[in-house]
Amino acid sequence: MRLVMMSDTHSRKLPPQLWAAVDAADVVFHAGDWVDEGTLDALGERARRLVGVYGNNDGAGLRARLPLVARVEMGGVRFAVVHETGAKQGREKRCAAAYPDVDVLVFGHSHIPWDTTADTGLRLLNPGSPTDRRTQPHATYLTATVAGGSLSDVVLHPIPRLGEPTTAAG
Repeated sequence: MRLVMMSDTHSRKLPPQLWAAVDAADVVFHAGDWVDEGTLDALGERARRLVGVYGNNDGAGLRARLPLVARVEMGGVRFAVVHETGAKQGREKRCAAAYPDVDVLVFGHSHIPWDTTADTGLRLLNPGSPTDRRTQPHATYLTATVAGGSLSDVVLHPIPRLGEPTTAAG
C-alpha cells in the first residue's frame, strides 16, 4: 500500500510533483492547515482514500468536516494523524504517552520535516509543507509503503523551487 503524507498546504496551489504522488497513492494523509475547503475537495476527488485533520489555521467549515485527530489501521499498521504535537523537546515521550495504541503518528504545524521513533516504538513523521518551506531549504512531502504489518520506504521528497532542476528523489 502506497502512502503520501502532507501538511500545511495553506490554500496554496499544490505542485504537479505532489499531484502525481497523490494519483499514484493508495492513501493520502493531510495533517491540517488546509486553510480552504477547496484543497480538501480537490484532494478528496483525486485521492483513492484521504485521511485528514484540521489545523490551527482552519476555520469553522473545515473543522465541521474534519476531526482533530484521525485514527486508521491499514495493513496491520495503526496510524494517528494530528496537526500539533507541541515543542520539539520531549516530543517523543509526550506523543508516546498520548498515543499508546498507535504505531505511526503523522503530524504537521512546524513545516519542519521530522522522522524519529520513541522508546515505545511509536514512529513520528512530519512531512513538512509542500507549499510553504519557511526556514527549510525546500518544500517537502513524504511517501511510504505499508506491507506485511510494517511501515517501510519512508522518503522525504523535496519540491524544487521554480527554475530548479528536479532531483531523482523528486
